[in-house]
Amino acid sequence: MSSAFDLDFPRAPVQPIRPAATVIVVREAPSSYEIFMLKRTSKASFASGMYVFPGGRVDSDDHLHAYDAHRHGPTDGQQPQVAALGDEWRGFWIACIRETFEEAGLMLAYAPDGELVSFADPAVQERFAGYRDPLHDGTLSLLDICRKENLKLAVDHIHFYNRFVTPLGRPRRFDTRFFIAAAPESQRGSHDEQETVDSIWITPQEALERHAAKEFDLMNVTRIQLEALAQSPTKAALLEMSVNKQRFSTMRPVLPKENKR
Repeated sequence: MSSAFDLDFPRAPVQPIRPAATVIVVREAPSSYEIFMLKRTSKASFASGMYVFPGGRVDSDDHLHAYDAHRHGPTDGQQPQVAALGDEWRGFWIACIRETFEEAGLMLAYAPDGELVSFADPAVQERFAGYRDPLHDGTLSLLDICRKENLKLAVDHIHFYNRFVTPLGRPRRFDTRFFIAAAPESQRGSHDEQETVDSIWITPQEALERHAAKEFDLMNVTRIQLEALAQSPTKAALLEMSVNKQRFSTMRPVLPKENKR
């Protein structure tokens, strides 16, 4: 016999929601500006074969207060971003820097001279490239790299943009904070040949056009972000918007009933 308890509570298991952080990295381009995108391997359990922005899950170590000695920011002007991110703001910023370096080879940090890390010297680029596999394997942490290279993570350079929660019904769900940052001028980025198999600098407009032509696969959230980004005519306009943003939307799409399987 069913009890009132049985009627009030569904028996389907609750899907866990993983916190994640993603960075939209931008650089100047002749027409407007370009963003860095990675193609995930077809073997991936999530977003296989699709083009995405660098990013990934927030790990427990990303919340370590030990990072406070190796970060610059958030600034006073970023306090609205801190408030929107909540008590775990540190973890989201650290995760997006760690994942951007691990997946894309872009290090958003300041060198001891106070300038953003430069890869103009091939020896420096090669040394940093050597950190990526150990970081991916877990034998080296971002904190280890900061200590080895005396880095200050460029939190002040990376601006919280918005939040997207994967809809109920998907096999994997993420609560993702999206950030915007300008690419360091001397860093070009590259895929890691593990989780990602291709990389490209591309305008939002071209990415959307190629997606419409079915030659550039995108998740819905990526497409939605690109459509909004395409409204900014220049890199300067996009960065100004991200720096001065005061309100931060949270998107919680709902799947059509026929897709909830």
